[in-house]
Amino acid sequence: MAATLVLAVPLAAAIAWAANATRLEQQAVVKEQAAGVAATAAAQLDSYLAGLDAMASAVARHPVVVSLDGEKANRLFVDLLDSRPLVTNLILLSPDGRVLGAGRPLPPGFDRVEWPFIPDVIHTKQPYVTDFETSPFSGKSVVALVYPIRDEHDAAAVGVLVLGVDLVRLQTVFASVPLPEGSVISVVDREGVVIARSAEADKFIGQKSGTPPVTPGAPPVTSLRTGLDGAQRFYGDVAAMQGAWTVSVGIPRAVLLARILPVWARNLAIATAMITAMVLLGLIIVWQTTMHLNRLRSAAQRIADGDLSPLHRAPTPNLEFAQLQDTFITMAVSLRDTRDALNRQMAQERKLNEVLQSLQRQVVRQERLAAVGLLVSGVAHEVNNPLQGILGTAELLERQAGMSPQALDEIQFLKTQAGRAREIIRNLSRFSTQHSRPPSIVDLADVIKEVVQLRRRDLEDANIALEVQATTVRKVYANATEIEQVTLNFVINAQQSIDASGSTGRILIRLSDAGKKVSLEVLDNGPGVKPEDEAKLFQPFFTTKPVGKGTGLGLSVSYGIIDAYGGTIGYRGNDWGGATFFFELAAAETDGTDINDRQAVLRGSV
Repeated sequence: MAATLVLAVPLAAAIAWAANATRLEQQAVVKEQAAGVAATAAAQLDSYLAGLDAMASAVARHPVVVSLDGEKANRLFVDLLDSRPLVTNLILLSPDGRVLGAGRPLPPGFDRVEWPFIPDVIHTKQPYVTDFETSPFSGKSVVALVYPIRDEHDAAAVGVLVLGVDLVRLQTVFASVPLPEGSVISVVDREGVVIARSAEADKFIGQKSGTPPVTPGAPPVTSLRTGLDGAQRFYGDVAAMQGAWTVSVGIPRAVLLARILPVWARNLAIATAMITAMVLLGLIIVWQTTMHLNRLRSAAQRIADGDLSPLHRAPTPNLEFAQLQDTFITMAVSLRDTRDALNRQMAQERKLNEVLQSLQRQVVRQERLAAVGLLVSGVAHEVNNPLQGILGTAELLERQAGMSPQALDEIQFLKTQAGRAREIIRNLSRFSTQHSRPPSIVDLADVIKEVVQLRRRDLEDANIALEVQATTVRKVYANATEIEQVTLNFVINAQQSIDASGSTGRILIRLSDAGKKVSLEVLDNGPGVKPEDEAKLFQPFFTTKPVGKGTGLGLSVSYGIIDAYGGTIGYRGNDWGGATFFFELAAAETDGTDINDRQAVLRGSV
């Protein structure tokens, strides 16, 4: 099927190429047609204008006109205008612009005109064609054909004959030119102004068309452009009137589409038939192949599901399928042998990784403890003795009589800061000397009871409610003092978090089962921990408390204690919006104490 589709791609490309070639060929035909029609229209226009020129030349030599007899010339002009419906008027002018005669009556007051081309025609004695203008006599859009009137000896120009051509009606010259529907013939002057149009002449005559000028005698120029009416057409442009005007014929693009759509439809039908035949052939091949591949596909799925038992050989339609079946059988056997070898290797590596991770944890912990031990020994040696001297001197000063209240406050501040420094030294010492006592079976309910007794008064003074929930009687194997230290750190952190928020406090200590482990959680309704601080909570010396409120060692010490017992310690948010700190330790054998008795003991401690 894929091969069929691949074959269809070049076929589709060939069809697209043929369609485009057809479009280009028909487009060239339409352009040639536009050029041919333009040449025909230009020839008709030139023929009509040649007739006017012959008539005007004969009139200019008529004795009545040469004699500048206006009254007789008027009768002559009237007869001529009846035979030339496109001529708006025939006017006889003297060299100084006086109106001597006219075929049609002129408005009152038009007894003299001042046209700039009159002196040129008198001087050169050559005919002249004006650009588009509005007739001052009739108000129509016209062009004027101006001819000199020479004397009897043909030596000098004695007057001027002006012949006006009605541009709106000039389109009738092209009435016999065959054009496709929607086509248009336009005539533009030297300035690119439309002076005649076969459609909507009243609307577009006098507008700038943008038609490029064509050199007289040059072949027709073809192009695709947008006309004044906004329609795109194929234009053919030809010079007319000896280059003074340009005849432009535009054939709509719809003509091109009308010509190429039947060709495209035929090609599409042929291509569809070929593609359909190819698809049907591909479907037949796929159907025959699928029947024999389904069995191999089922075998592959069975191997993917983990069943690596060898396949049973079955008859195949050709040699290729037989070779493929043998390859599947060989692959299944190889995969089974490889899997067994990998399982044995992975089991060995798993044991080695467990031992390695345990050793790594011990090395890291020992290195940390060694570093902190060196720090503590140095700090204890260098700081503890001066601190004792400072505290002793401060107490002596405090007992002296006559000390001012301000001095006593300063002494008290000194003692407080010295005590804080001593507390930091104590915490460092505790951090470096963990596991000072051997582990034993520990009842976490007793640990909670001790912590509650230690913190009950401070919590009551801080208006913080403390609640304990215990749903397990199982015990753990650990050092009771260290576990009490971890729990106490959790409770102190919760209290300080609530104090910092200034809200009514609530702390919950929850003891429960977590599978094969026992979980102890401390929940508070404080502000919680910022997301960016969560990853650093258990790092040494990290604290979010104000200066003087913490050393940053409590959670780090707690992490070391729980990790040493192979437990889990962590943080998460809670439904109160505050923080939940917890640890989990493997459960040891219980003594069968009833859970109700445990709850009663804890409620009494609270």
